[in-house]
Amino acid sequence: MSKAHRGSGLAGKPNGGRGLCPVCKRTGIKIVYEYESEGKKFKICKTCKAAIANGKMKEAVAAL
Repeated sequence: MSKAHRGSGLAGKPNGGRGLCPVCKRTGIKIVYEYESEGKKFKICKTCKAAIANGKMKEAVAAL
């Protein structure tokens, strides 16, 4: 299993890869997954990435 999104790979990122997810508005969560919508790139959390992939948060992403 890849370890790119946990541990030492996040040490060089600001605040350890944590911040505000633009989709779910949670703070202090890892935002290390890139998502592209309408030519814009966003960093989102793991939960939102899975929800978008399953078709549950398409409206929230469209509002960004």
